[in-house]
Amino acid sequence: MRDVVAEPVRSQRRTGLARFVRDFVKRRNAVVGGTVLLIVVLVSLFPGLVAPYDPIRMNPAVALQPPSAEHLFGTDLFGRDVFSRVVHGGGRSLQLGVVAVVIAVLLGGTLGLAAGYYSGRTDAVIMRFVDILLAFPSILLALLVVYVLGAGTLNLMIAVGISAAPGYARIVRGSTLSIREQAFVEAARALGVRDVRLILRHVTPNILAPVIVMATLGLASAILVASALSFLGFGASPPSPEWGVMLNEGRQLLTRAWWLSTFPGVAIMVTVLGCNLLGDGIQDLSDPRMYR
Repeated sequence: MRDVVAEPVRSQRRTGLARFVRDFVKRRNAVVGGTVLLIVVLVSLFPGLVAPYDPIRMNPAVALQPPSAEHLFGTDLFGRDVFSRVVHGGGRSLQLGVVAVVIAVLLGGTLGLAAGYYSGRTDAVIMRFVDILLAFPSILLALLVVYVLGAGTLNLMIAVGISAAPGYARIVRGSTLSIREQAFVEAARALGVRDVRLILRHVTPNILAPVIVMATLGLASAILVASALSFLGFGASPPSPEWGVMLNEGRQLLTRAWWLSTFPGVAIMVTVLGCNLLGDGIQDLSDPRMYR
């Protein structure tokens, strides 16, 4: 009997997935963004297959050479290959962005779930705290947090995650307020299901769609903020190949060696563009009006 009931459910899921893939392929912005982001991720995961040189090995004999067949993106002040540093730096920048988004989702999602599910005084206290955090520009809040915690890659991830958490708290709270009034939640509560179990098993799965969309778009913002803070000297330390650090290293040589800052900047722009295009496409696909 259970198999008879489960089979239509599995069939419905396969149909929904097939429809999602078909609609995703039809959206050019989502396909382009996903392809760009996939290439960046693959290159960052396997930099040794792409980068021809050691990113931190110095060779003063070839310092500040412009782009050429031997050094595609030229060399820096210490003779290090800029192309190899950009390739290896992608992994660090993506790691910063992804970990920061995970921290923001966990922190903001927990606050939003608590505020939306319990409402009342709990909601008022949490959301007033969130409103205070939202009063600060994200990069200023991240700068304040990293100043308190100290410079370093881990502290930078935490700072960027905390600065982005208020946005997730608001969207999760709004979705939770809607879901908690649904009949299946009321039925589970009437059956004596504990709050923690009810939130994890019934509420959370039904609010994931807007969170995924926001996380995809938030990855772009996290990479930008992390790169900006690394540029200011609060992230990875030289000679670490990180895009924000590379921008800082080349800023004083813009007129003499334009390639030092140009190529890391282009890498950030392409990655952020890919995230935004993919996020916009997923946001369109998550619109329930498409599947009516």
